[in-house]
Amino acid sequence: MKLFVAISMFLMTTPAWAARPNIIVIMCDDLGYSDVGFNGATDIVTPNLDSLAKQGTVFSSAYAAHPFCGPSRMGLMTGRYPHEFGAPFNLPESGKGNEEYYRQGVDVGETLISTVLQEAGYFTGAIGKWHMGTEPEYHPNSRGFDDYYGFLGGGHKYFPKQYKPIYERQLKAGVQSVWDYLTPLEHNGKEVDETEYITDALSREAVRFVDEASQKEQPFFLYLSYNAPHTPLEAKQEDMEVFPNIQDEKRKTYAAMVYAVDRGVGELIEALKSTKQLNDTLLVFLSDNGGQLHSGATNRPLKGSKGDTYEGGFRVPLFFHWPGRVATGKRYDHPVTTLDFYPTFANLANASIPEGKDLDGTDIWEDFQAGRSARPGKSILALRHRNGFSDVAVRRDQWKACRAYNQKWKLHNLDEDISEQHDLSNKQPGLMKSLVAEAEAWSKSHTPPRWFHALEARDEWVKTDMPNFEETFTID
Repeated sequence: MKLFVAISMFLMTTPAWAARPNIIVIMCDDLGYSDVGFNGATDIVTPNLDSLAKQGTVFSSAYAAHPFCGPSRMGLMTGRYPHEFGAPFNLPESGKGNEEYYRQGVDVGETLISTVLQEAGYFTGAIGKWHMGTEPEYHPNSRGFDDYYGFLGGGHKYFPKQYKPIYERQLKAGVQSVWDYLTPLEHNGKEVDETEYITDALSREAVRFVDEASQKEQPFFLYLSYNAPHTPLEAKQEDMEVFPNIQDEKRKTYAAMVYAVDRGVGELIEALKSTKQLNDTLLVFLSDNGGQLHSGATNRPLKGSKGDTYEGGFRVPLFFHWPGRVATGKRYDHPVTTLDFYPTFANLANASIPEGKDLDGTDIWEDFQAGRSARPGKSILALRHRNGFSDVAVRRDQWKACRAYNQKWKLHNLDEDISEQHDLSNKQPGLMKSLVAEAEAWSKSHTPPRWFHALEARDEWVKTDMPNFEETFTID
């Protein structure tokens, strides 16, 4: 009887949100598939990430929603392929003559996962790179985030002592639109005088958010969006010195930038431990797309680079960590996409997805927990427009059809050929036809681009009568 009373009292005094996890998404920018220890790096050390991965489950076949930055983020946040709401291109940078498109952003008609969690009672925070619109209606504080610290554009220089004087000179010279890599960071719409190396500053703010969250009687959602190791390649000297054996200067700087992220993640974990929130937190770590090979990254054993529909363009390192809830020391080899985060997070948060909300992902949690495929027979797609043609990929189970760089369609069994070296299209013509037909049907859901990353890209689009899908989906 006493035990029954004790349990009853516990249930009455425990808030409803206690069973729901805090959710942290840590996203790196242009991090290569093989540039963290848990995914095969031998020259870059990432002790904190490796420890978390070892204590959690690593996903070997995880895909971003798009092969480059802005559309990838928009896909994750909306749960939809960005092509379906006119966002297959990056938003343009300011100060580059693109003001026609600079003031646009992710469709306000799309409810972001942040809003879903916020309305479910979560304390929500975004830190770092936004890249989904700079105008008030697109601002993080207008899109489901209670707290925002970072920069709204697609990138930023890392050392305030270097970029501040340039910014101030341009202001004095009357420049109307300063390059957003130079502009001051902000906190909830107000400029701040940041003095730290940007990666360290973002880590500091993540710790602040976690500390503040611990004082609230509600779970939290944190989107920690590092701009590292995206260019410009700029690292602290003490971090560079950690890698004396790397001779290539680009690779050494890149490695140091990744190391700074790892150090920051370690600080975040210590904050979670000290506030006794770690055991209640699902932590997700990934990259927004593949690594940029000409900027120091590696994607081994994958073929291709950032921007490609080869595996190296949009297959990314990923792990889940949640003590007692995510299996320790495991690998999950079935394909998943960041589009799956939206319904999965909503389920874990016991949150309501808006009626009529279109989603392209699936709730993977139950299947993930059971170690079985969460999307048997369901395809993951990628499409990247280039000058006059489009690259496309369709991954279904172990099979992948891909057309890249205006070459013919090819078919690969990724379980046996992760590097996409052996074309099996002649041996499996029916399967090839099915995959290409699915991608073509998907393309009919796309809407015209609402913006282009540069005016030259817009002019090229018109000149070449893009998207030219009739040619794209022709099997030679």
